[in-house]
Amino acid sequence: LGQTLVLLVGGIDLSVGAIAGLSAIIGALMLTVLGIHPYAVIPLTCLFGLGLGFANAVFVAKLRLNPFIVTLASGEMFAGANLVITQGYPIRPLGSDFRFFGQGEVFGIPAPVIVFFGAGIVLWWMLTKTKFGRNIYAVGGNRDAAVLVGIRVWRVEFAVYGLAGAFAALAGILYASRMDAAQPSVGEGWMLSAITAAIIGGTSLRGGEGTILGTIFGALLLTVLQNGTVLLNISGYWQRLIVGSVVLVAILVDLLRRK
Repeated sequence: LGQTLVLLVGGIDLSVGAIAGLSAIIGALMLTVLGIHPYAVIPLTCLFGLGLGFANAVFVAKLRLNPFIVTLASGEMFAGANLVITQGYPIRPLGSDFRFFGQGEVFGIPAPVIVFFGAGIVLWWMLTKTKFGRNIYAVGGNRDAAVLVGIRVWRVEFAVYGLAGAFAALAGILYASRMDAAQPSVGEGWMLSAITAAIIGGTSLRGGEGTILGTIFGALLLTVLQNGTVLLNISGYWQRLIVGSVVLVAILVDLLRRK
């Protein structure tokens, strides 16, 4: 969901997986070392991810550096910090109260599913019903025109990268809750999945086009593809080939649609 916002403004965030992993570790340390209440750990972890997203935005929005290079570099830094803190060892256990966020159910619906769709609804409302949402599309559609009509582009980009970091952190800490452990490997490969879900859902790599509902559909379709290959007993090597092919087809469809 956060990656969609970044793509909409014409950027890209290759650090979301690393932010998720580092945030999961920091959240686990809040629980096990600082003794912070499990219900406070979730929002505090999201704030930490928000800060990491703002760090990306300083270089992208204010210094106008290439977002691909910036987030690629910051992703390596965050992943390295993860390993420095943990020395490669997981942090476990995280406690029965905290496990509810990843393993619990509300009226038979898994808690992470409720969080995912709840976040999706909030972002859908934000993009379709608010001035800030319209500004995101305007910046992605034509940055120079957005500047000329008075939109403070750097503020929009700051907010978008910050939200991407916050949502990545939320994903990381929910995954840690589900596993009852903060693994140093959390977030590896998530970057490609995030971009893939958004592209399959119709978000353009050029910015200014896409919807949150499309990304939700893309995420569900990607999950069905991955689970389907497992149920059909197809080798994991073929799974990567299939997913990569789907992404390529989605990009070609976007190109043809624009022409």
